[in-house]
Amino acid sequence: MRLFAQQGYDETTVEQIAAAAEISPSTFFRYFKTKEDLVVRDRYDDMIVEAIIAAPADLAPVPAIRHAFRSVFVDVDGAEMNDAMFRGRLAVSHPAIRGRALQNMLDTTNAMAAALAQRMGRPVDDYRVQAICGACMGSLVGAVMRWMEGDVDLAALVQLVDEAFDVLEHGV
Repeated sequence: MRLFAQQGYDETTVEQIAAAAEISPSTFFRYFKTKEDLVVRDRYDDMIVEAIIAAPADLAPVPAIRHAFRSVFVDVDGAEMNDAMFRGRLAVSHPAIRGRALQNMLDTTNAMAAALAQRMGRPVDDYRVQAICGACMGSLVGAVMRWMEGDVDLAALVQLVDEAFDVLEHGV
């Protein structure tokens, strides 16, 4: 991210990234298929899936997903929020990253749906489960986009996400 900030995303090569990380380009490609994946991939997806499965059994689907997001993001610090904001803004401003980000969102939505289906004892391909997760992801995208228009503030993001889930649970 430092190289992207200093030189620009398009001007930064995988070779430069590998050199800065003191690895070979082939090692880079063992972990990331593309340069875009370096921006898009993060540690949160697996944590969210685990948190959906572990959410209290008495929670309905949307509250369970809300609980999962709260539990995952409760310990995010300022530096990590700055990084998330920077990566988000890169994704919005570069078509190649935006395309990869969309695929990542679809993959995350499918992983969330699999976790929710498991939690509910329903088939993984249950359309209702997929629709709930798709609605949650769409609401989250809206919240994150609004957050990226402002300052890097975890409290602001948490509030926007809560508002998004309130709309899903209770309507406008």
